[in-house]
Order: sequence, then structure tokens, then C-alpha cells
Amino acid sequence: MKKIRTIQIGANLFNLFADELKSAKYRKHYSDASFWAKLKRYSKIAGMKVVYPALLLQYMMKSDDVPLKAKLILSAALGYFILPIDFIPDIAPLLGFTDDLGVLLLIIRQMAVYITPEIREKARKHVFKWFGETESAELDILDKEYSN
Repeated sequence: MKKIRTIQIGANLFNLFADELKSAKYRKHYSDASFWAKLKRYSKIAGMKVVYPALLLQYMMKSDDVPLKAKLILSAALGYFILPIDFIPDIAPLLGFTDDLGVLLLIIRQMAVYITPEIREKARKHVFKWFGETESAELDILDKEYSN
């Protein structure tokens, strides 16, 4: 029952982000500068499991191979991530990025066809830069989680 409810919530969020009018309030918060500022400020608090999918979405946004319709959805999801006020405030210990992670994972699962080896490599380089000697095997596990 819980899995069905999670799938339904995910479908509703995806439909929200896919609707150009409804997602505009999230898209307006997305910009390169605001994305990098938030990520740099909160990367250690959010952790690798939030930072890595955020980077994947950011690099998909910058790819010339991703169609405009997909970029509208990506910008809404990233705008939600950047938005300082969301369902669970990001400054809340342990729980602050739970809703952000849910949105990021939902969009990654819907947009996985656009994640190229180059996009994955760029995201991994940033993770290594910010989190030190992270095992590639850890990121491989995350990639499997994100693609299921």
C-alpha cells in the first residue's frame, strides 16, 4: 500500500512539474548562480545522496542533447530544490532535504534517458571534489538506485 501511495505522489509531482503553467512558480527560482550557491552552501549538510542527483539534473540542463520540454521539467525540479521555503525546511536537521531528494529522484527516474556518460562523469567529478575520496562503488550504487 505504501509503495502505491508513493508512486501516486510521484506521479502527481511529475504532472505538476510537467505542466508549464503550474511549474512556472518553481522554474522562476532556477538559475545557474542560485543553483551553485545553494549547493555550495548546503552540500555538506545535504550529503552526497542529495548532491549527486542535483548535479545530474544540473548537467542535463546544460546539455544540448536534452529537449526543451525536458529542460522545462528539469528547471522546475531544480527551482524547487533551490527554493528556500518548501515542504520541509532545509535547515531542519536530518529531515531538511528529504522532500528535495524525493523530487530530484522522481525527475531523474523520469529523465534517465538523457543521462549520458559525460553528464555522469561531470557529476562524479564534483562529488569527488566536494566529498573527497568517495568510492566509485558508492556512486555506482546510487546510480542503480536512481535508475530503478
